[in-house]
Amino acid sequence: MKFLKIFLFLFIIQTQAQQGGMWIPSLLQGMNEKEMKSLGMKMSASDIYDVNKSSLKDAVPHFNGGCTSEVISPKGLLLTNHHCGFDAIQTHSSVEHDYLTNGFWAYKMEDELPNEDLEVTFIVKIEDVTAKVLDGVAALGTEVEKQNKIQENISILGTSIPKESGQENKIKTFYEGNQYMLFVTETFKDVRLVGTPPSSIGKFGSDTDNWVWPRHTGDFSLFRIYADRNNRPATYSKDNVPYTPKHFLPISLDGVQEDDFTLVFGYPGKTTEYLPAVAIEQIINELNPAKIEIREKALKVADGFMRKDNAVKIQYASKYAGIANYWKKWIGETQGLKKSDAVAIKRKQEIAFQEKVIKAGKQAEYGTLLADFEKNYAEISPYASSRDYFIETVLRNTELLSVTYKMYQLEQIYNTKGEQAFTDRKNNLSNGLGEFYKDFNKNVDEKVFEQLLELYATKSPKQFLPTHLININVQNLTAEIYGQSKLIDYNGAKELLTGDSKTVLANLNTDKAFQLVKEMADKYLKEVAPKYEKINLKITDLQRTYMKAQLELNKNSRIFPDANGTLRVTYGKVKGYEPKDAITYKPMTYLDGVLEKYIPGDYEFDVPSKLIDLYRTKEYGPYGKNGKMPVCFIGTNHTTGGNSGSPAIDAKGNLIGLNFDRVWEGTMSDIYYDPSICRNVMVDIRYVLFIMDKYAGAKNLINELKLVHPKETNKK
Repeated sequence: MKFLKIFLFLFIIQTQAQQGGMWIPSLLQGMNEKEMKSLGMKMSASDIYDVNKSSLKDAVPHFNGGCTSEVISPKGLLLTNHHCGFDAIQTHSSVEHDYLTNGFWAYKMEDELPNEDLEVTFIVKIEDVTAKVLDGVAALGTEVEKQNKIQENISILGTSIPKESGQENKIKTFYEGNQYMLFVTETFKDVRLVGTPPSSIGKFGSDTDNWVWPRHTGDFSLFRIYADRNNRPATYSKDNVPYTPKHFLPISLDGVQEDDFTLVFGYPGKTTEYLPAVAIEQIINELNPAKIEIREKALKVADGFMRKDNAVKIQYASKYAGIANYWKKWIGETQGLKKSDAVAIKRKQEIAFQEKVIKAGKQAEYGTLLADFEKNYAEISPYASSRDYFIETVLRNTELLSVTYKMYQLEQIYNTKGEQAFTDRKNNLSNGLGEFYKDFNKNVDEKVFEQLLELYATKSPKQFLPTHLININVQNLTAEIYGQSKLIDYNGAKELLTGDSKTVLANLNTDKAFQLVKEMADKYLKEVAPKYEKINLKITDLQRTYMKAQLELNKNSRIFPDANGTLRVTYGKVKGYEPKDAITYKPMTYLDGVLEKYIPGDYEFDVPSKLIDLYRTKEYGPYGKNGKMPVCFIGTNHTTGGNSGSPAIDAKGNLIGLNFDRVWEGTMSDIYYDPSICRNVMVDIRYVLFIMDKYAGAKNLINELKLVHPKETNKK
């Protein structure tokens, strides 16, 4: 009967222990803790989160606002993914010092490399402030009034709630605005690069293997947190010292086996698990296909240039990876949603929801929700499509257009805020141009522009096309803009920004690239964005009410909140899976697989000669097992973007791996979690140690760590 109840509950709303769920760490006591222990956990909830004593949360900072990291030594040594540290690694790289290709290791602390604007943020405590945030909101009439009042309350609370010097109060919304939590944080801004394997290890398989299992990527990099003499956050100074953490993670040398308990702790970015079926249909049939096609065109152009020129490869390595990541994710997401029949399952859940509404006598409050969703998603469709085409073409994938859009924003600032605001923004923009043009290649971008403008002019909703792009000859337009615009190089851009506001704006308005972007942006901002925002605000209101109804009508059920970049716990087990008929994937990979994929000279599958030698001699040290070197493993933990770099922790709180990806068949878990195929991918910590020790010879770093054998302890 217990299994039947769990199955029926999953049918109605997709949350269950072990297989799905991103839980707030301060609220684990009770059912979560019991379930975790039933899965094999030996810790208590207070070992994971505690305000009064050190706990796991104190070893897991947010890495630069987009990834997760973990402290692994008493000297502030920090572990995260290679792809999370990629920008910092690239910034320190050049043709002469190519750390992307060759790796980098600091064998002394004085050799560690500082990184401007790189920071990590720790959670000090979490507190529910829902009542205070929603005070006075219910009495208001319109959604705009309610949102304004909420923001006013959040602003007041953020400044009035007591905090220590150097700390910050951040209030985040949960359950679509039905709950609000306060996060007191502490941010360290002196974070230095300590070590990174070459990309042939840290990015092995690159885009071909991205989102794929089996995986053989040593996706890790090492940094160190520095603090002032009082162990407090401080900006970079040569006088700063390594940070002494409240807690750091011991590292298990015992490895993993199938069905072992795993806990992943991190900062998942965004999920939308409670969307109605009509929204998922729109994603599958309209929005994802358009974005996939745009990025596919951009990637094909960049790849062609990168394969021929190493300087271009260095320039575009990080940008290419960023574009490719979600391109491939959207492909897998769409396939997974179709394979799992997510829309049909959602429709059945919605029938059950309507029955609950009627049974509870709540028709007046919730009876028209699903019909209202259908109406508003139909209405928003052309605006959502046009919005995606504009964002993907102008803001994300064509560099000339994206930098020109910043110039366009200068004009808007002048028109709305005046001379001083214009001058301030102009100076900030001008100061950052050097960094932008350092990695800009006119030849690459010109071909990208030609491909994407063709799509924009022929496939975005016709009613929102600028007049200039109707029946345009894209090849001629491309040649004209890249032949005449001054924004194609640093000196030209600086020249356009020289002078007072009238001079700058007059010069910009004669530039061909500026004229095009201005026409595209004006059309978008006047006819698309306002209408999209208006309809989307209605959908937001509906989604909040829908979530309120779910919570109200399922009072005895635990419903986890969608990810929103805040600290979460997800727990599960090491587990293989069967993605298709007659295909079974085991949960672990080994160094043998690296050599099986090895293609000499290939930028995705080349293997360093030293790693080949270590494989041939089986010189694995204490990190190998039964003559094999473990590389990666998968589990049932529910993760998403932002969980990159998250620690995979064993039943006793020891580090066993480093989360870095999901399997392709399960990338739809941001929208719909299917326990049969959704798996997160982790680097085995023993592979990390092996690369540090045997490959890089970084004994200085190995000596900092606390290496343990928890499974051997269990036997004694």
